[in-house]
Amino acid sequence: MACIFCNIVRGEVPATVVYKDDLVTAFRDINPKAPVHVLIVPNEHIASVRELRAEHGPMLARMFEVASRVAAQDNVAESGFRLVINNGPHAGQSVDHLHLHLLGGRPMAWPPG
Repeated sequence: MACIFCNIVRGEVPATVVYKDDLVTAFRDINPKAPVHVLIVPNEHIASVRELRAEHGPMLARMFEVASRVAAQDNVAESGFRLVINNGPHAGQSVDHLHLHLLGGRPMAWPPG
């Protein structure tokens, strides 16, 4: 089955892309849970955290760098933002492609819910 995030990375499915380079793509979530809700994905298909290897280190670092950059662009860096990676169905991972959620623009409850 085709991966929706791979299709977005390739430009085959429309999305509001806010950042793209050779390693990662960041785009607005179509079902946002906060005023700022951006997904940051590796351009390479990696299904989940379980598939990560040491060689993915530069890509993971870039994901977090982009999260910080987008938070600043969207004016939530100073007030604060949440970064979330869900792994597996019980954690709420609904797309089998590693992705980092950047959430901000409102106070976040703890625990999340």
